[in-house]
Amino acid sequence: MNQYETVFILTPVLSDTQMKEAVEKFTCLLKEEGAEIINEESWGLKKLAYPIQKKSTGFYHLVEFKANPETIAKLELNFRRDERVIRFLTFKMDKYAAEYATKRRNMKSTKKEGN
Repeated sequence: MNQYETVFILTPVLSDTQMKEAVEKFTCLLKEEGAEIINEESWGLKKLAYPIQKKSTGFYHLVEFKANPETIAKLELNFRRDERVIRFLTFKMDKYAAEYATKRRNMKSTKKEGN
């Protein structure tokens, strides 16, 4: 199993509940395919660098997971079919990227404990 990271942007017209349902749909799909979800982050509503489908903002969400390569094809097909997703990017992490992601998660957790 390889380690992957995917970031997707959901349309800003969704309510909070609809956004959570969309994220749940993709995480459930990964779990059904046997993927192990390592980390999940919601970055919230952010301004886009350029308008996409006449929208200037979007809900960003990051999912880090371990899965088989066949799972990625199914995940990306679902991203393309879902009209709530306006952009997505999935990439395979090499060992250095995986180490960096682990360090970043650990730094975030120590900051939360300090507050």
